[in-house]
Amino acid sequence: MLTPHPENELFLGDCLKFLVSQESGTFDALITDPPYASGGLHMGARQAAPSKKYMQGSGPTKWAEAEFVGDHRDQRSHLAWCNLWLSECYRLLRDGSPVCLFTDWRQLPMTTDALQMAGFTWRGIAVWDKTEGTRPQKGRFRAQAEYIVWGSKGAMPLEREVPVLPGVFRECVRKADKHHTTGKPTDVMRQIVKICRPGGRILEPFVGSGTTLVAAELEGYSWAGCEMTEHYHAVTADRLAGLQTPLLAM
Repeated sequence: MLTPHPENELFLGDCLKFLVSQESGTFDALITDPPYASGGLHMGARQAAPSKKYMQGSGPTKWAEAEFVGDHRDQRSHLAWCNLWLSECYRLLRDGSPVCLFTDWRQLPMTTDALQMAGFTWRGIAVWDKTEGTRPQKGRFRAQAEYIVWGSKGAMPLEREVPVLPGVFRECVRKADKHHTTGKPTDVMRQIVKICRPGGRILEPFVGSGTTLVAAELEGYSWAGCEMTEHYHAVTADRLAGLQTPLLAM
């Protein structure tokens, strides 16, 4: 049975308002899955609803009850916006803290630029392999990977008490574990959060359906996060509350 940490905080509202309210140097990792502003090769396609951009051919699903916001920007405005919130995150992290940012192939170059513009050191890219069931199209490579751009705030000592982490996380999407249009598997996030020092505090400005926070809770980290959409804020609160029962503790 899990006990809530007194430092845990789930905020409803805009991430920039949440970030400016936090005290400098109080987090040990930034692990986040922000809006990609992707899903199309031109501006009209990018401005489509996320459920149309990312769920083609899959039919109605329980997690499409609410659209999420912030996924419509063009390339230049998206880069400027990322620099805003990443710069605030830089202030909030302790020196040496790791950063992990999810992105897709379209926004991979922009994400590496935004990370460095905010002052972070870019250290590499890990891969989430969604396996062969993802969007097969004859005559094309499968779009079965998303990426984790990772780095740190300054030096990142090798003697940290953190295990060697895989460079590829192979995990399919399971409907029973997906609560958001672009939700990530809990098992993937449980591995990724381990880049934070043991017992550290994890920052997630884009909570979505709460998988990063659930993973942090299950792996013994404290956390603080923000979600703008009321529906997904409520989903996250329900999932976290469920962890306090022995049947749902993993």
